[in-house]
Amino acid sequence: MSEKGKQGIEYEEGSGNVFADLGLEDADELYARAQLGLHVHRLLTSRELKQREIADLLGVKQPEVSHLMNGHSSRFTTDKLLEFLKRLDQTVSIRIRPHRPGEPYQEVGFGV
Repeated sequence: MSEKGKQGIEYEEGSGNVFADLGLEDADELYARAQLGLHVHRLLTSRELKQREIADLLGVKQPEVSHLMNGHSSRFTTDKLLEFLKRLDQTVSIRIRPHRPGEPYQEVGFGV
């Protein structure tokens, strides 16, 4: 639904999932993988490791680290991203409940 802002600029409110907004078929999974990849990226960045050290830690080759650190998380399966989180000593919880209209079918949340 298009709207006009204060200055008359037309824009469309996003759903919160850019992949769904683009009409991609597997938008929920792509969004969940992007969120997992973002969390892995943040953890790795906070450790200030070199790509070779990251490769050893995650058990992958350096070119894969480059893809991950450049935001290309769609190159990795959900299982692989979950494995990375395990190697980074993170606990991952999965919660299943009935779907509510208007919300994504898959979502990733971060918390303490």
